[in-house]
Amino acid sequence: QVQLVESGGGLVQAGGSLRLSCAVSGRTFSSRAMGWFRQAPGKEREFVAAISWSGGSTHYVDSVKGRFTISRDNAKNTVYLQMNSLKPEDTAVYYCAVGGSAVGITSPFVETQTKYEYWGQGTQVTVSS
Repeated sequence: QVQLVESGGGLVQAGGSLRLSCAVSGRTFSSRAMGWFRQAPGKEREFVAAISWSGGSTHYVDSVKGRFTISRDNAKNTVYLQMNSLKPEDTAVYYCAVGGSAVGITSPFVETQTKYEYWGQGTQVTVSS
């Protein structure tokens, strides 16, 4: 079965950095986009970043542009989220997900969580001031 496992979360001070990893097993999604979402306590889950496994195209929510970088290593079936200049408002549980066939970096559905088919369990990121 398909499994996504996030790791790398933790506690960091504002201005610090963390690198999240998402290891995918059970299937290779070479033609599917991969995404990162996050959910803060009491808030709706929101889109953070996405990357195409078929190419180097990426897309980010405006609030993280210039600070976060999504990348991939297809040989390891792993997607990463490098988070720099972290802010307290970045505190959330971060989830990785496999996009459905309709999800593309240039698609209007790239930020739509219901268009993603598989999800990990999440990893906690806490940014203190």
